[in-house]
Amino acid sequence: MEELMKDLADLEALESQAKRQRVKNMLSVEIKKLQTEMSKLQIEASNTQKPVEMGSSKRYRTKVNNYAWDQSTKFVKFYVTLKNVQNIPPENVSCSFTNNTLELNVKDLENKDYVFTINNLLMSINPAESSWKVKTDTVLINAAKIEQKHWDFVTEIEKRASEAKKLNTPDLDKSADPSEGLMSLMKNMYDQGDDEMKRTIAKALHESRAKTGGF
Repeated sequence: MEELMKDLADLEALESQAKRQRVKNMLSVEIKKLQTEMSKLQIEASNTQKPVEMGSSKRYRTKVNNYAWDQSTKFVKFYVTLKNVQNIPPENVSCSFTNNTLELNVKDLENKDYVFTINNLLMSINPAESSWKVKTDTVLINAAKIEQKHWDFVTEIEKRASEAKKLNTPDLDKSADPSEGLMSLMKNMYDQGDDEMKRTIAKALHESRAKTGGF
């Protein structure tokens, strides 16, 4: 490149000193050839130059469990909250559907990847008619119903769990002491409940024992 620049300087000097137009034209053609060659070399050099490595940053994959949902006649709608999701490239957000599953993938959102998955949907959906849309801080997923029926649950598992709880809930014995029946019900709810429910019921049982002196 340095030699070409020297050649170009010499040709330009000769062109400025030339008196005959024909000679000037010939020198001008050679100058343009050199300029074109230099431009090509500069482009090649910029393409082959290695980018400065700032150090690889590892992205973390995060599973999203929280969401809201509702439904219309034709769709079951899922609202997945992801702050600033509207600021990433559209191609970084995708959602795949099968007849009974959906999976949302969000890549490189503030150096994290997110995945939201629902398996065993309550009823079959139509993947071809299902879609997603990025909104401010939210991704809206529209799962298209095949049968335009009302969904009481999101998944088949939730439905079975609800039915099992109903079967395991004891009926209050009308002939027994109402307080004893209530205590039995609370114990049953405690055994089947999550941590928050257990804390609430344990507090209620403790207060009841304090008042009655036991079960």
